[in-house]
Amino acid sequence: MIHVQTFPLGPLQTNCFLVYKDKEALAIDPGGDPSPLVQYVRKNDLTLRLILNTHFHVDHILGNKQLKEATGAPILANPEDDYLLQTQVGRGGAMIGLPELEDFDYEPLHPGRTEFLGESCDVLATPGHTPGSLSFYFPDSGKVFSGDLIFSRSVGRTDFPGGSTDTLIKAVQENIFTLPEDTVIYCGHGPETTVREEKQSNPFFRGGFFM
Repeated sequence: MIHVQTFPLGPLQTNCFLVYKDKEALAIDPGGDPSPLVQYVRKNDLTLRLILNTHFHVDHILGNKQLKEATGAPILANPEDDYLLQTQVGRGGAMIGLPELEDFDYEPLHPGRTEFLGESCDVLATPGHTPGSLSFYFPDSGKVFSGDLIFSRSVGRTDFPGGSTDTLIKAVQENIFTLPEDTVIYCGHGPETTVREEKQSNPFFRGGFFM
């Protein structure tokens, strides 16, 4: 079973997840200075194999280049969000007080079944917050990393360029609410939750249907 250590990074306290099994690890969404994560990796004698991005909003990728340089781990992301990267490099979230985003190279990652850390992983297409948003589901461990698709009793914003409320709601219904109800959802911001809790208590849904 995979283990998860959470590092809220950057001015917006974006959850960066260190996912590890035995001595191998991957990071999801380094949204700020990744020094705490790097220190944890070294202290626990882990090897960081990959950096995954759920989407290309600046608060989820600010630490990409620094983490790649510190560990040598390649970055994987959905090229459908590349237009967002191109509009943010050199500027980042300057209008909301975030640091300048440094450009970085990444390898394309597309939806489908793959293997990370010796476990099966379903790379799920979960657009709506951005067109290329991905979620990472580890069925053997009962965990899904959803980025800004869904939060504890909330959902991601859809008023940014490329966002769509209808698309997001459909993605939740078809890709998250169809998972086993005890699946733990690791969200891009805030606390973790479960599929069961969100189906029952998320005010944007009632019984799995958008209100």
